Amino acid sequence: MNLDQYLPVLLFLLVGIGVGIAPLGLGWLFSSILGFQRPDAAKNSPYECGFEAFEDARMKFDVRYYLVAILFILFDLEIAFLFPWAVSLKEIGPVGFWAMMVFLAILVVGFVYEWKKGALDWE
Repeated sequence: MNLDQYLPVLLFLLVGIGVGIAPLGLGWLFSSILGFQRPDAAKNSPYECGFEAFEDARMKFDVRYYLVAILFILFDLEIAFLFPWAVSLKEIGPVGFWAMMVFLAILVVGFVYEWKKGALDWE
């Protein structure tokens, strides 16, 4: 059995593990050994919004929030298909052009449908 073929795989695994563990080790080194930890009330207070939390962190969100988030991801990914199409437009010719026009027409129909249904309204 020739182990020379597995050397790149072994090196890849070792480098990957090193890249994953090295930042953790450096963070621990700088925070616990070289750094000073003096927590006080100001450091431990909430700073994102400026006031104490008044509800449970596991409160229910409105479904519309998730709907808008999913629609954003959906249209963002569909628009991402336009970049490789635009780059290779000369090579794919008129068939590729009209295929993308059908794709965009379906995209516009879906967008108009959700607009008319009020899925994009944020109240």
